[in-house]
Amino acid sequence: MPLPERELIIRQPVGRRYLVGFDPRSVTHRFTDVLIVGGGLAGVRAALEIGPPLQCLVVTKSALEVSASSRAQGGIASVLGPEDQFQSHIDDTLSAGKGLCDPEVVEMVVREGPDRVRELIQWGTRFDRVGRQLALTREGGHSQPRVVHALGDATGKEVMRAVIDQLRQRSNVHVLEQTFTVDLLTEDARCHGALLWQPNAGFQAVWARQTILATGGAGRLYRETTNPPVATGDGIAMAFRAGCPIRDIEFVQFHPTALYIAGSARHLITEAVRGEGAYLRDATGYRFMPDYHPAAELAPRDVVARAISQQMLKTSHPCVYLDLTHLSPDYVRRRFPGLVRVCTEFGLDPTRDRIPVRPAAHYTIGGVKVDLDGRTALQNLWACGEVTSSGLHGANRLASNSLLEGLVYGARCGAGAARAAAATREHYTVLPIHAPDYKSADSDYDVRDLTNSVQALMGRHVAIERNAQGLHEAIGQLDFWLRFTYTTQFNAPDGWELQNMLLVARLIATAALTREESRGCHYRSDFPDPDDQHWRCHLVLRAASLDQQDT
Repeated sequence: MPLPERELIIRQPVGRRYLVGFDPRSVTHRFTDVLIVGGGLAGVRAALEIGPPLQCLVVTKSALEVSASSRAQGGIASVLGPEDQFQSHIDDTLSAGKGLCDPEVVEMVVREGPDRVRELIQWGTRFDRVGRQLALTREGGHSQPRVVHALGDATGKEVMRAVIDQLRQRSNVHVLEQTFTVDLLTEDARCHGALLWQPNAGFQAVWARQTILATGGAGRLYRETTNPPVATGDGIAMAFRAGCPIRDIEFVQFHPTALYIAGSARHLITEAVRGEGAYLRDATGYRFMPDYHPAAELAPRDVVARAISQQMLKTSHPCVYLDLTHLSPDYVRRRFPGLVRVCTEFGLDPTRDRIPVRPAAHYTIGGVKVDLDGRTALQNLWACGEVTSSGLHGANRLASNSLLEGLVYGARCGAGAARAAAATREHYTVLPIHAPDYKSADSDYDVRDLTNSVQALMGRHVAIERNAQGLHEAIGQLDFWLRFTYTTQFNAPDGWELQNMLLVARLIATAALTREESRGCHYRSDFPDPDDQHWRCHLVLRAASLDQQDT
């Protein structure tokens, strides 16, 4: 039985449907059968399902190799060991999701997972092995070792190498890199493609029979984040403006252990380090996790992240420490070469030194609502990966289920979109979709300063721990920024990213204020307990149609 949904209607900022003004007579046009926006694992896996004679266009706003998928360290959770069972993985996923998972989705993803992993092996992915057997690691929340990994702690990089190699062999798939997708093109509740922008070519309208969103999450809404610079919530924002429901967006997962070196980027330290026996100690050297959960360092991520945050407050110290010094130095160097390499850059030796860590925004659990095959509420639009709310993760994603979701839903989205495109009459036309111009941003508009302010605000009030007072303050400030930012027309991606970040931040803060309970990675200090009677449900945000609000 599906969970009930509560729905909120949200006014779009100043009644604005598109971020830029355009007239179809003044832009160049391109036609394709399937348009895929996003080049991470979900998007590339979807593209691999689009076979000839269909033409597929994959658009990425950076290089194809730059994505959150490429940064993934831990691995892919899947039932591959002789002692593991599907039901065990299903139960672990449901337990981590704290009552908000869709059991049908969980079972589907778990059961299809092994085939997707074996497919990667056929495509040349070099997973780590013990002899001839796959090396399997246990991570937080898992009852069995079931996480396959590659190159020690560089799983995402190796998986993306293999699937990109496959993609480049497909003559019917074309890739546009360094290309920003500004908005989806819609008419009569249908998606007809997207408006793109390239530095040297300007705007381009791509008209597609089917469109797939695979743009990733919104981790860059926070200053402390493990996400790449491209993770600014663009897909969630453009889908919301186009009329798609956004579900469970209040659930933002913070990874417990990002390397904390003041002034440097926050490098993710894989959960597998704790899975292999590392301890968490505070500034005094005290191993504190047994005080917070029976599973200690292997507790679910939301528990570990909050425990670290609380221990930092208790000790008045900006971080805690990962301790691997009791493990074999040779094993640490062999199993975690990426960790050793990064630590060495900062003069640390993880076999002798404790590693400073603190939580960082890691994964956007909520997003565009999709069904079992990745369909959205907008006809001809599909979505897969972190941009979505599929029902797999519930209120808290189980470790290493994200690459698994990208593989399974990417394949399902690609296959579904291919079937739909093949069944659609081949009729390419330019629709009279246009948008009015707004005032252009002047030269004194400091996009970087406002972006930093948004990140600081979200870190203060809409992060690991939340309360009504802080959320009201955040919403008030975001509304102020939205009012003057959305009446401005920018002419470059940094401005459009800012507008998308403001919109998604407002959605997260609104949903967090509305959900008056604590569940999974949404923690309200003023409502510290789960409330199944009122809140064991999904929270869905919809944009008011433009004729329902003042412009």
